[in-house]
Amino acid sequence: MEETTQTAEQQTTENITDIFNWANLVDGIKNELDIELFVFNKNYTPYTLRHDKNLEMQIRALFLYDILNDVAMGAGTGLSIHEFEKSDGGEDILLRTRVANVGRAETLLHLLEKERSDVEEFSEDEHEFKRIKGIVVKFSPKSENAKVKPFYVAKAVAQSNVLKGTVSWELNGGKFEQFKADVGIKLPADNQVLVVDEDIFVFNQSKFEKLFQYEYKKQLLADKKVAEIEKAYKLSFPEGVDLQALVRDKKNIVNKLQKLEIGAVSQEKAIEYADEMQLELMSDEKDNIIIMDGNDLSMFVNLINEDYITSAITGKRYEIKSKKLLGEPDGEAPRG
Repeated sequence: MEETTQTAEQQTTENITDIFNWANLVDGIKNELDIELFVFNKNYTPYTLRHDKNLEMQIRALFLYDILNDVAMGAGTGLSIHEFEKSDGGEDILLRTRVANVGRAETLLHLLEKERSDVEEFSEDEHEFKRIKGIVVKFSPKSENAKVKPFYVAKAVAQSNVLKGTVSWELNGGKFEQFKADVGIKLPADNQVLVVDEDIFVFNQSKFEKLFQYEYKKQLLADKKVAEIEKAYKLSFPEGVDLQALVRDKKNIVNKLQKLEIGAVSQEKAIEYADEMQLELMSDEKDNIIIMDGNDLSMFVNLINEDYITSAITGKRYEIKSKKLLGEPDGEAPRG
């Protein structure tokens, strides 16, 4: 008998969740699944939350039923699954990525699965709900022999939908009364993020990106801009530091690189510009611009983006936070 081998791509493909089959299996046991609630803060620290059993039908409706309905309807209308990293999304497209690609989601799930005993119960006095970034519901089959494994549904928490008990009232029977809870929250009704095994299904791209700070396409463009910068400018870094790593740690730089025109300000002009603005950005004997840390990187990117000006009226120096290019003044020809 001949021995057959599979490529890594084939093996990976076999491990990808068939979301349509999954939805069919879950639909048959959707009212029998055990429910656990978690919240996590901006540092992706999770907390457990107890819930009233009377809430369970509402939890299923808000976090599960609509997802199952969307997938079931999609099966009949031509819904297709596209890789998040290779698609811009669109109508009748459901985006999917791997948990391993999304570092913050992977860390959060590891804590919930592998270090559950260390996850504290949420307390408003100790943890403050205003720091909470998202809510996660874990659905688990009651039987260990079920064809469905436990899965997670996550949604972002908008602090504008959170009511603080000390400054809120409730309307009860036509009468205002003191708000009795520590915190009130209006949960989003839209589908956002589903995690099944090693797959993340993205129903709302913008909320998924904000929830787990996974801006792959933006980072991809930033990586290309970094390569252009390395070709256009001579930079010097301390041992063990490189431009790519520094950029990845600076979200504001990643955002600025999206529209940055590389090379519009030359190396020489950048050095002169730094001296003129009295910035603490140094160059070495070979005129390499020295980038020691993230602060130096910010100054350098601001320089080549022309984000520093001197007021012609007061002589004061300013860093421009946002720029809008104006047209030529009326009656004045463009400068050649």
